Amino acid sequence: MTDVLLVERPSADIAVLRINRPQVRNALNLDVRVRLADEVAKAAVDPAVRCVVITGSDAAFAAGADISEMAEAGPVEVMARNVQQYWRAITDCRKPVIAAVEGYALGGGLELALCADIIVAGEGAKLGLPEVKLGILAGGGGTQKLARLAGSKRALLLMLTGRIFGAAEALGMGVISEMAPTGQALARALAIAGEIAAMPPIAVQQIKEVVHAGLNAPLDTALAMERKAFQLLFATRDQKEGMRAFLEKRKPAFEGK
Repeated sequence: MTDVLLVERPSADIAVLRINRPQVRNALNLDVRVRLADEVAKAAVDPAVRCVVITGSDAAFAAGADISEMAEAGPVEVMARNVQQYWRAITDCRKPVIAAVEGYALGGGLELALCADIIVAGEGAKLGLPEVKLGILAGGGGTQKLARLAGSKRALLLMLTGRIFGAAEALGMGVISEMAPTGQALARALAIAGEIAAMPPIAVQQIKEVVHAGLNAPLDTALAMERKAFQLLFATRDQKEGMRAFLEKRKPAFEGK
């Protein structure tokens, strides 16, 4: 049986999770969702891993949810399946997650990408939340995340029409972090992952935590969280090493301690 998720380690500190259902444009069935959650959870507690990259193929990151699993489902069955729980492992991961997107990232595929901290999309990528055309809405965080990134007026235009948009438009809306030449999204994502992996891990984790928590808090509360995280980092050996290396004009050696 073909493995629906390939786990690759291009270097000791970077884990790549590659969705592998090419016959259905990497449609997200329950098996893929469970495997993604499990592998991200493993990476989160692996001291060697400093960054996670999620990707698909050149043709499709993920063309959406597997409709065959839900076409005849009732509301109680959908509630019991609770597929949204599997994305929590990604959004809650303490380590940075990068999505490398080529081809189609539609519906659940775009929602998966939006769980990442950084999205790199190839110039030819096609993104969208076209669930309205199926009589439903984006139920994996899409309506809320897209509205927060693009603004409600633009997000509603896209979701109410189900319109597909390209990487350049996504970049302009702030939906993706960076656009790469077609076919180069993964290479660029790995380069970014390498940059992050070279940084002090505790500081990286604190930056991610403070940014995400602060977005849902009043500014004064968010600034208090930032201040406490700043103070906490002075208890790390990496802070001492980073500042000493700066003063001594040499490259720091961060340990994650």
